[in-house]
Amino acid sequence: MSAPAGRGVTEHTTSSARHTTGYLACGRDDGTPMIFVHGWPELSLSWRHQLPCFAGLGFRAVAPDLRGYGRSSVYSDHASYALEHVVQDMLELLDALGQDKAVWVGHDWGSPVVWSLASHHPERCYAVANLCVPYLAQGFTPANLVPLVDRRVYPEAEFPSGQWDYQLFYLESFDKARRTFEANPRNTVKALFRKGNPKGKGTPSRTAGVRKAGGWFGGAGEAPDVPLDTDVLTEADLKAYADSLQRNGFFGPDSYYMNPDRNAAYARRATNSGRIDLPVLFLHGEYDYTCETVSSRLAEPMRQDCRNLAEVVIRSGHWMAQEKPIEVNAALAKWLATAVPSR
Repeated sequence: MSAPAGRGVTEHTTSSARHTTGYLACGRDDGTPMIFVHGWPELSLSWRHQLPCFAGLGFRAVAPDLRGYGRSSVYSDHASYALEHVVQDMLELLDALGQDKAVWVGHDWGSPVVWSLASHHPERCYAVANLCVPYLAQGFTPANLVPLVDRRVYPEAEFPSGQWDYQLFYLESFDKARRTFEANPRNTVKALFRKGNPKGKGTPSRTAGVRKAGGWFGGAGEAPDVPLDTDVLTEADLKAYADSLQRNGFFGPDSYYMNPDRNAAYARRATNSGRIDLPVLFLHGEYDYTCETVSSRLAEPMRQDCRNLAEVVIRSGHWMAQEKPIEVNAALAKWLATAVPSR
């Protein structure tokens, strides 16, 4: 790994007959596991601000690279990136840690993974927390997201799919999307990892026009060369992300978007009809305009299906754990102290 992940953080690998997971860990071996699950197109490194903090509070803080990323196994077919398989990877990781349960924390695509752990395997969870992506018991799929679009911001005639248009672009033009990101991974990371902008409130997310523009970056064949946003990443962080994405490519990361039907079928097999009774924390990003949960109806299903829910609004964009680590860590720590005091 090119960038230091923080104080006392060590690299590990666990392998089974079906999968290999690379992960970072920090804290005492006998501490309660607190497992941080990253999203697209990140790495275990995205939790670099959280691992030492929660290790210092007595947890065994762990952050895996999801399949397709970093030092974990890479697969060449879309179906291998369905949530059911990623959840099994996480259960194998928990087994390798020698533990029955963990506190799970997810962000972006890591959130549906953590929600799935809570809804399918509650016996393996003390509690779950998620950043930005709320729970949808029927599955995090375009069919379930579009009905919740805020039509004040996205008039149906102009934005039929709202901010979720980009997910349909993957389904229709996967190779083009992948090639655009892979053309210059360093520029891709710089263009994507930007702090939240309060001025964007109430205006359409750029993800709403991806199909009309013919691609993510206005139809250009690669990401523009923009300045690094040092409020989110250091130069060393950028290098770590770019090197990993250069090595593994975007087929795996982008394939997470290619399984809506499989993921919806998996959601239908949840225990308790998808209701989650565990302690749950959800962190809203006030300036996350794709996963806009503050003003829209996007979080309403979560409030119906999570019976022990706490919510905190963080004045942040989408890359919350990296942009506002102090606020995120404080919200997590306060919630843990009240939701799972025994741990």
